[in-house]
Amino acid sequence: MSRAHALAAIALSIAIPASSCARPAGGAEAAPHPPDPAPADPGTPVKVAAVERATLALTVSGPGRTDALEQQKIRAPFKGILRELRVADGDRVRKGQILAVLVSQESQAALSGAGALLRAARTPEEEGDARRALQLAQLGLVPAYLRAPETGVIVSHGADVGSLVAEAQDLVSMAAGGSFVFRADIVQTDLGNIRAGQPAEVHLATGSSTFSGTVHGILPAASANDLTAPVRIDVSSSAFPERLGLFGTATITVGMRQDVAVVPAQAVLRDDITGLSQVALVSREKLLWQPVTTGLAQGGRVEISQPALQPGTQVIVQGQVGLPDGAPVHVEP
Repeated sequence: MSRAHALAAIALSIAIPASSCARPAGGAEAAPHPPDPAPADPGTPVKVAAVERATLALTVSGPGRTDALEQQKIRAPFKGILRELRVADGDRVRKGQILAVLVSQESQAALSGAGALLRAARTPEEEGDARRALQLAQLGLVPAYLRAPETGVIVSHGADVGSLVAEAQDLVSMAAGGSFVFRADIVQTDLGNIRAGQPAEVHLATGSSTFSGTVHGILPAASANDLTAPVRIDVSSSAFPERLGLFGTATITVGMRQDVAVVPAQAVLRDDITGLSQVALVSREKLLWQPVTTGLAQGGRVEISQPALQPGTQVIVQGQVGLPDGAPVHVEP
């Protein structure tokens, strides 16, 4: 045997045992390494809030406008010319303040005629006669001063300076100070809950302020067109605007719901088709849909009338939309 053949035989004898050692007994191939288990589903992230017990106010609301209880008309005592109007709409006036000056039509006509003669005079004699006539007309011009009968606010005026006014014609309308109220139009089906003395809040469209007031009573002037009735609300705030016809909304507290279960408004989902409401609870890191009956809604909170949810029960307020019952959820802080 040649040297080359001997080396080949030795190499073959070494390779065969090595390969046989790498193969499992019985000639079977080695089993593959099992894959790592899939990570557990952490669940959909949601945010929750706890059921609370609270007291909610039962309210009735309606639109309305400002009004004045006491309005007075300042009228012309005789037929004449309005010489002066010393106030404008919205002005505050004190008792006895001069509002307008009126002169009779005849005396004003004499004064106007004398003035016309003076302007038309061409000779010294004509001018002297005209000046004497003017002086006499001025002496005969007796003005009537119309004064405010009490302190208040000018609401409107019925004539302008220089106008010929008839006897008893309205020259100025004014409202007594402190007589401004709010007249709310309340739906007639809610009138049974209205009582004198109930607290109310008035919000005017002209600003962001809210004024506290008290129900005085239901006024006898119901409307058959919109089925409402006016309710007078007395506002105690000195900052309440003394203007007529300012529109706003009144909210009257007619009762209280004591110690009821409430949840944030965003926790309640309502089906627009069936009209049913439900909340999503969290139980053992799973979502559980719970049908509910809601009551009052106030200040971003909703009363849960049925079922009786215990305080501290977690309800989902964010992330629950579209999740099926039993879906895993992860509560975020």
